[in-house]
Amino acid sequence: MDSYLFLKLVHIVSSTLLFGTGLGSAFYMWRAHRSGDVHHIAQVSRNVVLADWVFTTPAVVLQPLTGFWMLARLEYGLDLLWVRGSIGLFVLAGACWLPVVWLQIRVRQLSHQALQNGNELPPIYYRYMRVWFILGWPAFIAVAAIFVLMVFKPL
Repeated sequence: MDSYLFLKLVHIVSSTLLFGTGLGSAFYMWRAHRSGDVHHIAQVSRNVVLADWVFTTPAVVLQPLTGFWMLARLEYGLDLLWVRGSIGLFVLAGACWLPVVWLQIRVRQLSHQALQNGNELPPIYYRYMRVWFILGWPAFIAVAAIFVLMVFKPL
């Protein structure tokens, strides 16, 4: 197999994992939160944090590595609109994702503590989830926009 095609395959699969895991995790985390069931929230938040480590983090690392490698291989410069736009949107998504990861870890800890102690979720949990929800939108839109730029490649 041609090395460029292999890079392209890895790039496409990792972008799919990044988008799919992000969307799926967000859906299940939000549904668990809306249920109000501390046990369910604790269980789902544990799995969402795990999914971030297993799927999202490697994809976040692979995306720029394979992307820049393919650009170099094709001798494309960073001056192309779709390249600059994709990099900017990737940075925006990452700037939202990093605090979201921290929030998910804190939500996991808070929900497990509440479950173990037989308490309700503390008020800070709801504040974290509100910020988590707000940060998810620009990250989701940025990744979706990157797909558009990658497909249409406007100059």
